[in-house]
Amino acid sequence: MQPTELTREGARVMTVCNACRYCEQYCPAFQAMEQRVTFARADLNYLANLCHGCGECLYACQYAPPHELAINVPRMFAQLRVQSYEQYAWPAALGAAFRRQGVMTALLLAAVMIALLVGATVALNGDALLEADTGADFYAVVPHIVMVAMFGGVGLFVLVALAIGAARCARDQRTMNAAPAHEDRGGTGAALGDMLTLNHLHVAGRDCVTALETRTPWRRWLHHATFYGFMLCFASTCVATLYHFTGTPAPYAYSSLPVLLGTAGGIALFIGTAGALLHRRSRDAALTDATQNNLDRSFLVLLLLTAGTGLLLLALRHHGVMGLLLVVHLGVVLTLFLTLPYGRFVHGLYRGIALLRYRA
Repeated sequence: MQPTELTREGARVMTVCNACRYCEQYCPAFQAMEQRVTFARADLNYLANLCHGCGECLYACQYAPPHELAINVPRMFAQLRVQSYEQYAWPAALGAAFRRQGVMTALLLAAVMIALLVGATVALNGDALLEADTGADFYAVVPHIVMVAMFGGVGLFVLVALAIGAARCARDQRTMNAAPAHEDRGGTGAALGDMLTLNHLHVAGRDCVTALETRTPWRRWLHHATFYGFMLCFASTCVATLYHFTGTPAPYAYSSLPVLLGTAGGIALFIGTAGALLHRRSRDAALTDATQNNLDRSFLVLLLLTAGTGLLLLALRHHGVMGLLLVVHLGVVLTLFLTLPYGRFVHGLYRGIALLRYRA
């Protein structure tokens, strides 16, 4: 694959950093960089996905703008990450979605999904959207078979797209030609620990920078709330599915495990995404890139709407508005699912693969 202008610029930046090495103690990206003397596209993809954007290196760099070398590693890595997402995307034609995605695009797609679901529900179930006496039974509004077919089909496509993207990322990393590390880096267990603790959102116990000489724990805490909130919601869905196939269909009581998991996850997800959107407004723009910002915001907005509509649906499930809220929530979740392989979600997947290679 021929190098792009961005790849050539990334190689220039990494060559300067490799000669300096002042930031080698900050994160795995710089330590992995030191094993290389040249930087092909695969190497740059790997290094960029190792980066968690803590931002410390920009303010430590003596060659940062306005120096004539204009070294800005966080921004360069952000641009390279988006390029790698496009490279790994399946189908390849949808890779362009990474550059076009924004909040308005996400909201428009969600509106289309909601409109389609409203139309289908009215056609299949008459006036179920506005019936007051549904007993909090979601399947009285959207039949179970319809819900399974709809989300099963989308879910299968998303899993295939993510699996192919992950395979392409892993194959890309196998083409690198770096010198082996001499120290024991802990293996798979250490890599999983890095993923679950977001270890590199701070440097040696210090928090992410928001601006020059300004460090707060908020970015790390909000990442944790978003990640673990999402996982709790996923666990709630899995438990509910298990209950259904063992003879205990929905609706479930407020004290049931699926509802407790979903409520805790929804609250954490709402706090994490709303807080992250607010926190981004105060962060130095030099630490990221416009394309990456668009991906981040659209993903956070969809997660926020998923959590918000889910919690509202839970609170009002015994009211007449339940049917309409259900369709709105399902439309937002469907939009979120469809955009997972072509949005910010893939960073977690590709960064995990990079960390596994780094710790191997």
